[in-house]
Amino acid sequence: FVEREATPKLLMKLSIQLHLAGLSLSNTVSFLEVFGVDRVRSTVHNWVHKADLQPKAGQSPNHVGVDETVIQLDDEQYWLYAAVDPDSNDLLHTKLEPTRTNVIADQFFVELREKHDVNDAIFLVDGAVPLHRACEKHGFNFRYERHGNRNSVERIFREIKRRTTCFSNCFSNAEAETADEWLRSFAFAWNQLI
Repeated sequence: FVEREATPKLLMKLSIQLHLAGLSLSNTVSFLEVFGVDRVRSTVHNWVHKADLQPKAGQSPNHVGVDETVIQLDDEQYWLYAAVDPDSNDLLHTKLEPTRTNVIADQFFVELREKHDVNDAIFLVDGAVPLHRACEKHGFNFRYERHGNRNSVERIFREIKRRTTCFSNCFSNAEAETADEWLRSFAFAWNQLI
């Protein structure tokens, strides 16, 4: 009989924060070893996903930068949609989808509206036709902007891609649902750390 030793809650929380702030799973496990806690990478990975961290809802931004980019999951490409408040740099909402369509863009804006008060916001979008159509459909005030305040979305995409570069430029051996959970946890951590 071997009694299972539980990890102190404070170290679990700190490990989750360190990993979401950019520390690899291997380095997070090494950090735990300093405190005499021997865990494997999958344990820390499971802590992050079980924490079910979500960005705070109910914000009322004046502007919302919206964009989409391609993310690799093994050998498949997925589209990451993101909305950011450029004034605070808060990541308001993310959505990971296997394709890019008008319907998916529309659903992204529906979910964003359900989470935040964005009816009076000015949406900053690039030339993506599905985003323009979705803004028009929902009656949102939007403008085309390649740089300026919309760059807050690009900064977040750069950070996500920097993080996935650490994983061979993709989420290796990850299901779309797992990657989507990680992105929501990343959004929570991003909003806490900026």
